[in-house]
Amino acid sequence: MEKFDVCVIGAGPGGYVAAIRAGQCGFKTALVEKAFFGGTCLNVGCIPTKTLIAGAEVYASAKHAADFGVEISGEVRADWKKMLARKDEVIGKLRNGIASLLKSAGVTVFGGRGEFLSRRQLMVAAGEAAGTVIEADKFIIATGSDPLVPGFIPKGDRILTSTELLSLPKLPKSLLILGGGVIGCEFACLFAELGVEVTVVEMLPQILPQTDGECAKLLAKQMAGKGIRILNGTPLTDIRCTARGVSGKVGDETLKADYLLVSIGRKPVTADLNLPAAGVKTDQRGFIEVDDSFRTSAPNIYAIGDAVGRIMLAHWASAAAGNVVNTLRGKPEEFTGALTPGCIFTSPEIGTIGKSEEQLRSEGVAYNVGKFPFAALGKAMAMNQTEGFVKILADAESDQVLGIHIIGPHATDLIAEAGPAMLMEITAKELGRAIHAHPTLGEAMMEAAHAVHGECAHMPTRKKR
Repeated sequence: MEKFDVCVIGAGPGGYVAAIRAGQCGFKTALVEKAFFGGTCLNVGCIPTKTLIAGAEVYASAKHAADFGVEISGEVRADWKKMLARKDEVIGKLRNGIASLLKSAGVTVFGGRGEFLSRRQLMVAAGEAAGTVIEADKFIIATGSDPLVPGFIPKGDRILTSTELLSLPKLPKSLLILGGGVIGCEFACLFAELGVEVTVVEMLPQILPQTDGECAKLLAKQMAGKGIRILNGTPLTDIRCTARGVSGKVGDETLKADYLLVSIGRKPVTADLNLPAAGVKTDQRGFIEVDDSFRTSAPNIYAIGDAVGRIMLAHWASAAAGNVVNTLRGKPEEFTGALTPGCIFTSPEIGTIGKSEEQLRSEGVAYNVGKFPFAALGKAMAMNQTEGFVKILADAESDQVLGIHIIGPHATDLIAEAGPAMLMEITAKELGRAIHAHPTLGEAMMEAAHAVHGECAHMPTRKKR
């Protein structure tokens, strides 16, 4: 048996950050991981997806080089195998980086699957350290999630989750996607850019159902312009899989493709932890129940990240990790998870934070709107990326910014400004007064803030009397 102050289970963006921070704070820390450092995000999620998307963007730029006065002779084509090799190289470098950080923080790593014996003891039940019993004063569960594949989906080599799709050895000619959420739309844009015929089926009335309606509508229009077919409001039924392809029905129409991507949600990785032995409660879906400090029903055990089923984003998990470690060191802080930015790496990108118009209307909140299109921005015109806008929602009485929604070039980077601004309860007037450098894409944020009060100099507005 080995004894520690803190034992973290899972080395994803929540777990490895928790372990590093605990080690930095002087806790004797153990980390148990059954697969690879970085979890879903680094290995089969955020990083590999964005690496492939970056390759597709370079390919798209090369195809349109003539628009910038650059002539490319010869054939421009995407080499999928080389893109996959680059993806694996990026993953490997980041894994090694995490290993180095854990070592520098003095964290002891145990390879294997953790299984609770009691509230204070965990056995490594499989892997390199199988049979090791770890005793700790505090535990942090950060075991993440896996793709959800409902029982009505048949099994077959041509029915994939995002995990398998990221390592598909050859580009298919056609791809059918079940689910028009973030994952489905990102993969749709990626594969369509590479010449794959893509169809997305979303049973709800719009794609990205949790996203600002205007952003979702514009994205759907842009996706259609890239040849992506989107079928909303009707489920995919009668799904079949053969050795040569897949098929399914939307209403009376039969759809066929080389592969089916199932992207309709994720499930927690908690079933094999033996949580009852530790007195840790879960809900009916297996997500761990926690309070506002991420403490579970067992007072010495905390849970963060996808395993708690709140906001299933890597940066939310990392922030929660730091919050828990601060609690353990006797310096608790309020967790600001409500202001977690959402980033969608579609084409165009979407960045969002705070309330949407749909939410504000449903809550009966009076608000003002300021919008500024990238088409009116000099830097966007220079880049030849003018689609989209920045939208700012401000409380009608106090002028406090309640939500910011961006669709357009580098939206996932631009939304970063909104986080600290809204954390400080900034008003639209204050955001507009902040001088933004010219010529940059960031000017759109300032212009949208001015537009909240009809004071945008670069948009036609009615003269005030």
